[in-house]
Amino acid sequence: MDGSFKLRAVTLTLFLVFLTLAAIDPKFCYGNSEIHCIQSEQQALLRFKQDLTDPLNRLASWAGDGDCCQWKGVVCNNVTGHVQELHLRSFPPPELEYFSIEAHYEAAIQSYAQTMFGGKINPSLLDLKHLFYLDLSYNNFGLFPIPEFLGSMKSLKYLNLFSAGSGELIPPQIGNLSDLHYLNLGGFGYNFLSVNNLHWLSSLPLLQVLDLSGVDLSQASDLLQVTNKITSLSELWLHYKTRRP
Repeated sequence: MDGSFKLRAVTLTLFLVFLTLAAIDPKFCYGNSEIHCIQSEQQALLRFKQDLTDPLNRLASWAGDGDCCQWKGVVCNNVTGHVQELHLRSFPPPELEYFSIEAHYEAAIQSYAQTMFGGKINPSLLDLKHLFYLDLSYNNFGLFPIPEFLGSMKSLKYLNLFSAGSGELIPPQIGNLSDLHYLNLGGFGYNFLSVNNLHWLSSLPLLQVLDLSGVDLSQASDLLQVTNKITSLSELWLHYKTRRP
């Protein structure tokens, strides 16, 4: 009898605790279904959108009075509401990389250009303090170099700028992203990136995948020296099909 009485007492106590928590916070019963994005992060995304060109109006859902966690390409943490991922790649025709006749290649590029994001990358992304995944691949930021401020986005683990069209030198500030696991700065013929050296890669100890295909590495005499020191590296892409297993 004593054991049965104690069990009922514990059950009653737990039930009373549950009722108390439910009274204090109704979300306790239903989970965090009411979580919305952070207002400051929503404004940061809207400023980012202002500097983009969007021929197909793919970001129509990005409106000032909406919940940015519901916007296309945006993924939020379902507990905190912080923006954690941006999936904003464009989608070229799958055969584009393999055109061998220059006229056909140029025609494909012109058609594809009508579908991709352009403009420039606004530094408002710096206000997304919890962003760890950024994919801007297959877009056209060709008039602007890769912005140095990306190197201040310390929470990034995944950065994909493949064929984003940003010309000039790769900024060594990318080496400040010490948590990166995936870095793609490659392209297939029209991004025209280059490097003076790859010393900055030494500061990416967690890097597993690195794509520099199409990048001018003629001045980077330290390529093998640097990449051999990144013990976590499992894939290295230097030119289309070249890969280190």
